[in-house]
Amino acid sequence: MRRRYPCLAWLFLFCCLSVTSAATAAGKPNIVYILADDLGFAELSCNGGEAYQTPHIDALAQGGVRFTRFYTAALCGPSRALILTGRYAFRTGATNQDACANLVRTGPKAEMMLPTMLKKAGYATAMIGKWGQLTASGTSAEWGFDYNLAFRGSGIYWNSNVVKGMTPDGSVRGNPDTYVLNGKTLQLGDKQYMPHLLHRHAVEFLEANQQQPFFLYYSLSSVHGEILPTPDSAPGKAGVKGEARAAELYRDNIVYMDKLIGQLLAELDRLKLRDNTLIIFMGDNGTAKAQSDRATIGGKRLAGEKGSMLEGGGLVPFIAHWRGVIPAGKVNVNVADASDLWPTFADVAGVPIPADRVLDGKSLMPYFKGETQPQRPWIFNQLGPNWYVRDAGWKLNQAGELFDMKDAPFAEALVPADSKEPAAVAARTRLAAALAQLNPAGGILDKGDGSGRSANKEEKKKKKATKADGK
Repeated sequence: MRRRYPCLAWLFLFCCLSVTSAATAAGKPNIVYILADDLGFAELSCNGGEAYQTPHIDALAQGGVRFTRFYTAALCGPSRALILTGRYAFRTGATNQDACANLVRTGPKAEMMLPTMLKKAGYATAMIGKWGQLTASGTSAEWGFDYNLAFRGSGIYWNSNVVKGMTPDGSVRGNPDTYVLNGKTLQLGDKQYMPHLLHRHAVEFLEANQQQPFFLYYSLSSVHGEILPTPDSAPGKAGVKGEARAAELYRDNIVYMDKLIGQLLAELDRLKLRDNTLIIFMGDNGTAKAQSDRATIGGKRLAGEKGSMLEGGGLVPFIAHWRGVIPAGKVNVNVADASDLWPTFADVAGVPIPADRVLDGKSLMPYFKGETQPQRPWIFNQLGPNWYVRDAGWKLNQAGELFDMKDAPFAEALVPADSKEPAAVAARTRLAAALAQLNPAGGILDKGDGSGRSANKEEKKKKKATKADGK
């Protein structure tokens, strides 16, 4: 009589399925997403910027596709919320810097960030760098990141002991002495340079996860102020005195950031990961006001800057590189925005889009594969109580003002409300229909001070007073 071994049969089937699953996960493309802080569109030489040279980032663009009309929110918190949730601010409530800390983490209305989606596809996930606006008291681990190195605040380069000798007044604004590594608070040493620390841990994550697909969210400190000397800055530049010295130090920081990007790309080559890795380089908002006059293309400054609803606020550098998939040397002129990242990464990872929430973007993969026809007719941008929809040639804002964008990003021409010019009339009708479809006024309204930077000042005062009374 033939003996039956059902348990062994099931074990064999389970092992086969496990091996197949592991092989499938291992074959998925890696994703390295590099987000520069306060780096505007005109601060890359590949975009025509004249003040700075960025050869390593330029090489990334030359080997892939560079976008010339890619937008995100004009301040870092709302921008990062949009990037990581794929949903516009009126849906998530991340309309201003302070409000970003209130993203819903639990319950039926909880937001889902990119790493949670990618983990379902077998990805190891890491957040290395700037974190803070998106959680009032939590960490990036609570949003699905396996590996976490985070600092709070912006423009973190050296600790306070070192910074005191670098600034004329000894101020240490934005420079805490600690960072958090996988839940453990550590001291930033006097000889430690935060961008070096971030780079080292990024490389360690790549090395540890090279046998499985990974998602690295690499959130740089550079080039947010307070602008300080880099390890390559010449002696004598420590005390920032005068516009010329400030400009020199800022140039040092952009050059050093570019150098570290080159080193990261070299590590991907060393590990033989480059051919199966989608690399995205992006800025989180426009150039900071203090640097915006120097960020020129063809001798012309962009209209607006960080925090502005003009082009210089939301237009950012965006480069995608993927050997063997993205044709080299392409320039894409179609409009796209940061909500497109979520569906793009889902497309890359082979994960279905969740059906339980509205995701606002469209996958960029057709563009990555050489498609030139628009994948979406317009983009939406919001900061605080202000918003607009924009297509390739026109922009319509929440006040019903229509702008002719033919001279963008250097100028935006307000079109008279009673204009009968056929192209303007058609644009107004088309973009008004887009706004009506989105209905941002029917979503979560901004309750801040109107700047996009802060919550309502009176409410903040009341909370502080209540907290003080409770002590």
